[in-house]
Amino acid sequence: MSMLERIKAALPALPPAEQRVAKLLLADPRAFANLPVSELSERAHVSKPTVVRFCRSVGYDGLADFKLKLAGSVNEGVPFVHRSVDEDDKPADLIVKVVDNAVAALLHYRNDAASHAFERAIAALAESGRQGKRIEFYGVGNSGIVAQDAQHKFFRLGVNTIACSDGHVQLMSATMLGPGDCAVIISNSGRSRDLIDAAEIARKKGATTIIITASGSPLAQMGQQPGQVLLAVDHPEDYDRYSPMVSRLLHLMVVDILTTGVALRLGQKLRPLLQEIKRNLRSKRYAT
Repeated sequence: MSMLERIKAALPALPPAEQRVAKLLLADPRAFANLPVSELSERAHVSKPTVVRFCRSVGYDGLADFKLKLAGSVNEGVPFVHRSVDEDDKPADLIVKVVDNAVAALLHYRNDAASHAFERAIAALAESGRQGKRIEFYGVGNSGIVAQDAQHKFFRLGVNTIACSDGHVQLMSATMLGPGDCAVIISNSGRSRDLIDAAEIARKKGATTIIITASGSPLAQMGQQPGQVLLAVDHPEDYDRYSPMVSRLLHLMVVDILTTGVALRLGQKLRPLLQEIKRNLRSKRYAT
C-alpha cells in the first residue's frame, strides 16, 4: 500500500481531531507537504500539537519526517504551470489530465458546497435587486476577471450592478454602500489587502458582504461575522505555485449558481426582458 492508502485505511481508528488532519491531508497531499504547521492546524481546526500527534500516530517520527516522506510520494506537477501535468506530457495527455483535474474539483465542490450559505446569498442578492439597491463585485487580478463575468451576468437581470478591480475604486465604491446593498468579494487566496479593506468598509456601512474564497483565510473569517455570507471554495490548487485554473472555474461556477438562483427569485416578470435581450442580439449575428 502507498503512504496515502495506508493513512486512508487507518482513518477510522484515529481520534476525531486527528481524523480532521488526515482528511485535510487526503484532500490535497501536495499542499499538506508544503504548508507550515500553523496553517495546517488552522485549516483542520485543530491545535499544532494535534498535527504532530497525527504524524506519529501513522508511524512517523514527527511532522518533519512525515513531510519528507510525503513529498517523495506525491507528484508535484510542473510548478507555476499546472499541478496535474508532467514536463514530457503530449497534447493527448494534457487533454485528459487537465479535464480530469477540473471535473474532479467540480464534483468535489458539488458534494461539499453549503446549500444554506447559498440560500442566504441568493436571498440577499434577490432582495437587493427587488429594492433597486446596489450589487457590486470586487476582485483583483484573475479574480477581477471573475468579478467582471459576474457583473455581465447580473446586469441582464435588470439590477443595479458594477464590477471593480482597482483597489482605490473598490474603497471609494464600498464607502458609498449602505443597508440593503450587497458587495460580493471574490478572492482565490483570501489574503488580498485591497479586498480585505473593501470588505471591512462595506460591512461597516451596513451592506451585506458575500465572500467567495478559501475557507480558513483572513477574508473567509470576515464572511463568518453576523449578517455576512461566506461561500467557501476550497480546491487543491496552491495559489503560490500555480496559475489559477481550477480555482477560476470554481468561482465562475459559483457565480452561475448565484445568477440562476437570483433569476428564479425575481420571478416570471424577468423573463420577457431576457427574451427581448436575446431577440435584439440576433441582429448582431452576421453569419447565417
